[in-house]
Amino acid sequence: MNLDKPTALILLNMGGPDSLKAVKPFLYNLFSDRDLIQLPAGALLQKPFAWMISRLRSPGVRRNYASIGGKSPLLEWTGKQAEGAARILGENFKPYVVMRYWNPRAEDVLRQVREDGIDQAVVLSMYPHYTSATTGSSVKDFRLAAQKIYPELEYSLIEDWYDWPAYLDALANRVREGLEQFHELARDEIAILFSAHALPQSFIDRGDPYLDQVLSTVRGVMERLDGNEWKLGFQSRTGPVKWMEPDTLDVIEQVAQEGFPGTLIVPISFVSDHIETLQEIDFEFRMHAEKVGLPALERSPSLNDHEDFLQALADLVQLHLQVQQ
Repeated sequence: MNLDKPTALILLNMGGPDSLKAVKPFLYNLFSDRDLIQLPAGALLQKPFAWMISRLRSPGVRRNYASIGGKSPLLEWTGKQAEGAARILGENFKPYVVMRYWNPRAEDVLRQVREDGIDQAVVLSMYPHYTSATTGSSVKDFRLAAQKIYPELEYSLIEDWYDWPAYLDALANRVREGLEQFHELARDEIAILFSAHALPQSFIDRGDPYLDQVLSTVRGVMERLDGNEWKLGFQSRTGPVKWMEPDTLDVIEQVAQEGFPGTLIVPISFVSDHIETLQEIDFEFRMHAEKVGLPALERSPSLNDHEDFLQALADLVQLHLQVQQ
């Protein structure tokens, strides 16, 4: 890859509805993905299943999105992350965002890259921890789109970065900022509760590295902090399958039973605010904390477009390109 030529910096993320009307088709796209949800009966029933579940779930999900402004903020934050990292990398880099389950989709973005006259790209998954359900699905989708729309594009992939030191530094900084929300006399006694998005246990059982990578990130962050006790839970569990344990809600109850004065929730598998932080953590988890008698629950700020995180992304891309030479 020629670093003196214009280079597309393409960030891959999940996406989210950009209006309340988009909730149902977004859910349909989500549940149609066999890399994310595999029905025992096979591909034949996938789309009917997706149609049914999107109809059943869309009213409740629409209410949740209405409570955070009527749309997902994920595209806005991912766009700012792409723009910020490209700014640091220099004028040869142009930022793009591809969303897996909503707009902008890979085919449309690749058409734009081609129209812009750029023939090389770095493609960065915005999931720090690899799982075939997220990064694997997004990368597969991008590869298929590139082969169809722009087979001449030369591109290089960054598929996980869970132990990237600058990422761990930025995440530790957000934890420190989160702890500032508690009274200074209680701060050292606050339990730090890392909350990662759950996966069906079957993914882990068949060798998916997600859990090991999440634990590596947690340990890397805690090495940078001063002695608070930490715990790990998994959120956004839904459906009848067996999920990774423990549920973050159960860990909140455990923290209350153990007599901690409070807990700081750290969204460990999310690099920007979206429905799981703004609604699930900030509303549902707070309500649960009150119910189980936990004196205080706060959330660490998300990485979003903090300058240390943008620098971490840019440095990651820069090192990746140097290794590729």
